[in-house]
Amino acid sequence: MKTTLKLKAVLFLLLAGGIYSCNQAGTKTAASDTAKTAATDTAKAKKPLASPRDSVSGVVNGDSVTINYGSPSVKGRVIWGKLEPYGAVWRAGANEATTFTTTKDIMVEGKKLPKGKYGFFVIPTTAKWTVIFNSVPNQWGAFKYDSTKDVLRVKVMPQPHPLTERLVYTIDPAGFSLTWEKITLPLMIK
Repeated sequence: MKTTLKLKAVLFLLLAGGIYSCNQAGTKTAASDTAKTAATDTAKAKKPLASPRDSVSGVVNGDSVTINYGSPSVKGRVIWGKLEPYGAVWRAGANEATTFTTTKDIMVEGKKLPKGKYGFFVIPTTAKWTVIFNSVPNQWGAFKYDSTKDVLRVKVMPQPHPLTERLVYTIDPAGFSLTWEKITLPLMIK
């Protein structure tokens, strides 16, 4: 009887040890997988975004203006008439539509724009471009752009500019401009 009890105790200890050993191996694998995932996520986080969000703020004739946009790069591509087709509405940046915010009523190219936040779009052409301030500021791209929501449209002539790799907006005392690839599009504000 004592031998049977001793044998059962030994078997129990062996079995328990095996189960413990398997659980430890599983824990090590799970911990190893978690570490690999964290390393991959860190590597992804360190990789720069193709079109990072950017913004610029400034004062134009006493008014605070802010432009928020996705800033894509040229990357050797032909932008105007190819990547961004002529005659099509463009979000004036990458990913989410560009937004334009003004704290006062202003005149853009001689036309009134009430204070507020707007979706900012352009229609590039081979001549004058149409610049659009739309009452729907937060939208993805121009996929749901609705021209019936336009608050203001103005025509502006783009100017030649040395190659600018990343799209950038600048604000100066007279207005603001969009510059990308080999053009700049200046807009006058009063």
